[in-house]
Amino acid sequence: MSESHHAVFGHPITHSLSPRIHARFSQQTGIPLRFEAIDATPETFATALEAFTAGGGDGACVTLPLKEAALALCSEVSDRARRAGAVNVLVRKPAPAEAGGDRWHGDNTDGSGLVRDLTARQGVDLRQRRTLLLGAGGAAHGVAPALIDAGIGDMFIVNRDSARADALVDKLGLPKRVHSRYYEDLRALGEFDLIINATSAARSGGLPTLPTSLVGARTACVDLSYGEVAIPFLAWARAAGARKAVDGVGMLVEQAADAFKLWHDVRPYTDEAYAALRERDALLVTGD
Repeated sequence: MSESHHAVFGHPITHSLSPRIHARFSQQTGIPLRFEAIDATPETFATALEAFTAGGGDGACVTLPLKEAALALCSEVSDRARRAGAVNVLVRKPAPAEAGGDRWHGDNTDGSGLVRDLTARQGVDLRQRRTLLLGAGGAAHGVAPALIDAGIGDMFIVNRDSARADALVDKLGLPKRVHSRYYEDLRALGEFDLIINATSAARSGGLPTLPTSLVGARTACVDLSYGEVAIPFLAWARAAGARKAVDGVGMLVEQAADAFKLWHDVRPYTDEAYAALRERDALLVTGD
C-alpha cells in the first residue's frame, strides 16, 4: 500500500496535535501516511493549498482561522459543510483533465466530533439542554447545526461583533429556538445547562468577563480549544462550580477520526489516541 500525503493547515499551527493523532490512526489501521503541519494565513492559504496539491497532497484538515476560507476554495462541499458555512476537512477527488484535473471536496466534521465526544465519552445528555454558544466564527458555525440536530433546547449566541451572531442565527433558521444576545445581556439570561466557548479570545488577549450566574449545579462547560488557550475559560468554569469542564481534545480526536474515514473509508478507534494525549500532556479535563 502506497503512502498517502496529508496535512493540517492553520495559523498558528505549531501547537497542533493533529499530526500525532493521525500517526496513531495510521499505526492502528496499518494505513501508511505522511502528515505535516502547514502554517498559512487567510491571505496565503490559497497559495499554500495549491503547492500542497502540486506536491501530491491527498487530503487535509483545516483549523483556525481558515475554515471559512476553505469553503470558498472547494469545487464541491457536503451538506453539513454548507450548513456550517465552514470546511475543516478537504478530500481530493479525481476529475478528468478536460474538467481541470483533480478537485477539492470540503466537509465539516467539527459538529459530529463534538457531539460524539460529549455524548459517548463525557456522558452529557444534550436533549433539551439550554445552551450558550460564545462566538460566531468558523468554529461556532461548525458545531451549531450538529448541536441542534442532537436535540438541544434553546440556544443563545453571543459574539463581540453582534452582526456575526445575528448572521449565524439567521443561517440556522430557527428564530424561536436560536437567539443572539450582547455580552452585556449575559447577567440577565440565568443559568445554562451547556456553555460552549467557540471564541479565539484567549489567543488574542483574553476571555471576556463572564458572570458566574450562567453556571448551575448541572452545567457542562466546553472549550473547543485545548492546551494553554483553554485554561482561562476552564478555570472560570471550575471557579463558577460547573459540574463538568472539558477542553476540545476529545472533539479533536473524534473529528479527526471522521476525517480519516473520509480519506480512507475506515474509522479508527479513538479511545487509544485520546488516552495517549491525556497521559502524555496532562491536558485539562475535570468533572464527574
